Amino acid sequence: MKHTLLTMFTVLIFLGCQDNKNTQAKHDAEIAQQAREELLAELKEKEKRAQENDRLSQIGITTVGSKIIIDTNKTKGFFKDLGNKMKNRIEKLSKDIEEGRIKNKDVGIAIDESHISVDLNRTNNFLKKWGEKMEKFVKDIDTIMKEASGTKN
Repeated sequence: MKHTLLTMFTVLIFLGCQDNKNTQAKHDAEIAQQAREELLAELKEKEKRAQENDRLSQIGITTVGSKIIIDTNKTKGFFKDLGNKMKNRIEKLSKDIEEGRIKNKDVGIAIDESHISVDLNRTNNFLKKWGEKMEKFVKDIDTIMKEASGTKN
């Protein structure tokens, strides 16, 4: 009887140890998963900040710690280049309208000396795409202005 009790007691101890190992392994797996998620979130945040800094650096604004550095020559150059591109496109469009010829398959408009043709589906698609690009541009400018002024979203 004593031998049977001792054997049962030993078996119960081993079962308890095994259960404790399973619980510890489960706990370790949960901690590892939590650490992975935190690391991924941190990496995504760093990537987001890097993308914002890239956009800012394109127009001459860099941040170092809590300092904002503005390269006025680069900023002027960026806006001057943007203005020139817009001016050139507007001049070309005006010239084409004056001469009575516009053919743009993406926009869906064709104008010649005697006819005006408008493909509403293409024009609609063009306007949607153009609107999305303008919305992104405005958001980028808004983000830049908020960052430059120190305001958070």
